[in-house]
Parts: sequence; structure tokens; C-alpha cells
Amino acid sequence: MRLAPSAAALSLALALTASGVFAAPRAPDPRAQALLAEGQSALRAGDAQGAVDAFEAALALDPGHTPTLLRLAEAARASDLQGKAIHYYREALAREPGNLEALAGEGVALAEKGALAKARERLAALEKACGKASCAPAQVLSAAIAKGPVARVQTAEVKLPDVQPAQVN
Repeated sequence: MRLAPSAAALSLALALTASGVFAAPRAPDPRAQALLAEGQSALRAGDAQGAVDAFEAALALDPGHTPTLLRLAEAARASDLQGKAIHYYREALAREPGNLEALAGEGVALAEKGALAKARERLAALEKACGKASCAPAQVLSAAIAKGPVARVQTAEVKLPDVQPAQVN
């Protein structure tokens, strides 16, 4: 019984130290960082598929690194895959609910997809999280909402010639 107060104090100190260690942002795997850089340069060069390949490899090496999900979402948007981008942004938000880049990115992808009402909801949440309407992510989302949905390229219809079926004798 004499050791109970000191044991409680020691366990409290260890708990606080451990929670501080886990709350700090961790450094990503260096190999994953190299793949992220490779993917970013591929994305800048217009090679969205090459960027996706590099980002997915980085995610396989370091699955706990949230910025990798954000880069995957950017590559999906560059490939006009807004639904997939929204998935990646939501996964990033599930990991880090206060991530402004993920919240803005999801809103932009929603606006590009045509879901302007949901994009406006994300804008309101983003402005609340930023504390002001003039933060950079809120301005990016506001501009995307003003721009509206991305025009989709329509495929041409193929008209088959009228062919009469052959008569069987």
C-alpha cells in the first residue's frame, strides 16, 4: 500500500510521455519519400498514371503516412477520377479530421464532379476549421465552386449502317 501513490504517479507520467510521442508527427520512410518525389515530378510532367504508380508504391512502403493519400487524390483528380479522389480525401480525413488540405481537396473534387451543394458544405466546414474565410485552402475551394463542374468529353456514337437480314430459301 505504501507504493501505490508512487506507482500511480509513475504510470501517469509514462502515459503522458507515451501520448506525447504518438501525437507528434512522425517522419515518413525515406524510400517512401523518394517515391513521393518521383510521383510529384511525374504529376508535374503530366504523367498521371506514373504518379499513381509511384504514390501507390510509397503507400505500400509507409501505409500510415497521410500525405501520400493526399498525393494519390491529386493524381486521381488529374486523371478525371473525382470519385476515387474523394475516397482518398475521406480516408485522409478519417486519419486526421482536422487536415485542411484533405477537406479542401474533397470539396474541390466534389465541385468538379458537380456536387456543388456538398462542396459548399465542405467550404463552410473549412472556413470554420480555418477560423477565417480568407485561408488559402478556403480560397481554392471557393474558386472551384465558382468554376463549377468539369466539362466531360462526350464520346461519339457509332451509327451502324442499315443492313437487311439475308433471306433464307
